[in-house]
Amino acid sequence: MFRPGLIISLIIALMMPPFLQKAGGQDSALPQVSPSAGRESAWGMGADLVSSYIWRGSRQGSGPHIQPWLEFSAGCFSAGAWGTVDLNGYEEADLWFAFELPGGFMLGIQDYYLPELPYFDLSAAGGSHAFELNLDWSSDNIWLSANCILNEAGGIGAYGRDLYFEAGFSFEHVSIFMGAGNGWHTEEGGFGLCNLGLETAREIRITERLVLPVKARMVFNPDSEQLFVLAGITFSSVTGD
Repeated sequence: MFRPGLIISLIIALMMPPFLQKAGGQDSALPQVSPSAGRESAWGMGADLVSSYIWRGSRQGSGPHIQPWLEFSAGCFSAGAWGTVDLNGYEEADLWFAFELPGGFMLGIQDYYLPELPYFDLSAAGGSHAFELNLDWSSDNIWLSANCILNEAGGIGAYGRDLYFEAGFSFEHVSIFMGAGNGWHTEEGGFGLCNLGLETAREIRITERLVLPVKARMVFNPDSEQLFVLAGITFSSVTGD
């Protein structure tokens, strides 16, 4: 859960040492790469380098993050792992799986986990995993997302039944999005707008065979009254049958 020229300048500015500080991912840790059409199965892997990790309108950790990911796709099924780490000790390691459904829908489950916590602690008081049910729909220019945390996990900060809804629209060069939620998405836990923003993306051609996707995003959180500007670049590879 980005753009060349202006964006390159932005990345350089954001990555300077004074900036060092977290950014859902992509707003979330769901699939980062899609196998080429027609492949029965494929593996994808890569990493994003982001100037800050902003997840659904809230900053996680501090400073730039490196966010590696691994994905396997076979037919309508896909699964993967996504992680993030900053220079100041924040870490996250998430697992997910999803099924592509007819009509542009996708249904999946995400497991959010913080490595600083015991992996097998599933208790409500100190639980280290938050399991989220995800339902997404997308067309050429519109996407909608509905998400619900299934359990209470005090260690990671999930209330249980935390809800988050997002809608977005993409134009030729920019996308806009709006998200609202409750529980761990807002300061007081009540339902409210928490993620308003726009994003633009470009590809930087390094060589004839090497192209790097670059994106920039501006995010405003009305609930916490914070504005974020961030940029990121993706390195990836896909192999398949």
